[in-house]
Amino acid sequence: MPMDRTALTAEVFGGRMPARAGDLVIESHGITPVPLGNRFGRPVRLLTVFFAPNLTMTAVFSGTLGAGLGLGFGTGLVALLLGTILGAIPVAYLATWGPRTGTAQLPLARLPFRGTVVLPGLVQWFNSIAWDALVGLFGGDALAQLVGMPFWLAVAIVLLLQCAVGVLGYEVIHRVQAVMTAIIAVFFVVLTVRLLSGHAVVVDNSVSGADLVGAFLLFSTIALSLSISWASYASDFSRYLPPTTSRSRAFLYTLLGVTLSFVWGEALGLAAGQTLSDQTTAGISTLLGGGVLGGVALLVIALTAVSSNAMNDYSGSLALQTVGVRLRRPVSAVVVTVIAFALILWMHSGDLASKFEDVLLVIGYWIPPFVGVVVIDWWIRTKRGRRFDVLADAAKPQAGWPALVAFTVGCAAAVPFMNTSIFTGPVAAAAHGADLAYYVGLVVSGAVYSLLRVLVRSRGGAELGEGTSERGQ
Repeated sequence: MPMDRTALTAEVFGGRMPARAGDLVIESHGITPVPLGNRFGRPVRLLTVFFAPNLTMTAVFSGTLGAGLGLGFGTGLVALLLGTILGAIPVAYLATWGPRTGTAQLPLARLPFRGTVVLPGLVQWFNSIAWDALVGLFGGDALAQLVGMPFWLAVAIVLLLQCAVGVLGYEVIHRVQAVMTAIIAVFFVVLTVRLLSGHAVVVDNSVSGADLVGAFLLFSTIALSLSISWASYASDFSRYLPPTTSRSRAFLYTLLGVTLSFVWGEALGLAAGQTLSDQTTAGISTLLGGGVLGGVALLVIALTAVSSNAMNDYSGSLALQTVGVRLRRPVSAVVVTVIAFALILWMHSGDLASKFEDVLLVIGYWIPPFVGVVVIDWWIRTKRGRRFDVLADAAKPQAGWPALVAFTVGCAAAVPFMNTSIFTGPVAAAAHGADLAYYVGLVVSGAVYSLLRVLVRSRGGAELGEGTSERGQ
């Protein structure tokens, strides 16, 4: 007798989950809200889970882009600080939703988007694959240099290891990142000391006037694109925290984890400048004097890629379920990994700097419009201290088209402000390369969604769901 739809949904989207800190059971649980009996942990774990995956060669290489734009260390440091903090704030805010709802970020987006969540869900799935490539590229390169194996084989090994961690799930990921935080911190302390003691840091800008302003804004946007990239993942790694978790602490630890790691890595890349350039992993090994220390550096880079990309595989698997694909979460994590392999080989085939910058910027342009929609929707649902039940609100009739329209308009409005080697919008070109697309997309989508919500309500349209009358925490 065939299984009914309800049972199938429970089997595919539910499943086994950890019940306490240190419970390393293989997590098969998918996008359904985590029940109260399985909520555990303290908000401090958000510091390590958002620190370790970001202090990588991806951050270091992104920092070298600032030097390539002609920025001196002081100017570039201000730009990356500004961009990183602005991008980390929405991530930290969204991470506070996990304890309140027990739900991951893309599944929560079903509330405003309803059936149209397929579009941001698919984009997020491809986003996870792209981040696998951006990080796995350096991990594979490091392993290939360390043991002398072909690049493609080294990449395959790195992806296999990260996939294993992603399949094991939430608690294993948190434990791995806690260990990797200590390892990476020690490694980057050594790297920082070596860089500052044996390398001349370029202080002066090589561009001036309007070109300097354009380069400053572009580099700050590159930094912002790194930190805000976690916005579509944020509550994935806080959804098991109990509802009594302090929101301010969850916000602060997430903000610190994202900001400290990215700023540290990018500042090193900026200081090293063109010394590293396309040879980031080899340059790091050489900078440390080669030998045993250089070999340790390559090993840490490879391990960092594994730990970081495990989170991409995990969130990618949740995104695939969100769009309605009925694959168990571990299986969909494997699918993300396999596709990432091909993208890494393409990026490694030549012109790395250009491809890297394009992928980094393009995969993130959709995130601010997404954030604009979900944040406005959240404020409406939780206004006046109300709280809501995710499943109950998802069952209420509501129009999904306002969210889709606002999201699409926000993305379209950002186009003239984009600056990539593939396409430069007219505003960005006139502004000497300044890329303001992220800011425009956020503001426009939030404004359009707010307006459409008001219009739908005033015309007696579909119920939009604004939570229950029960007071929130």
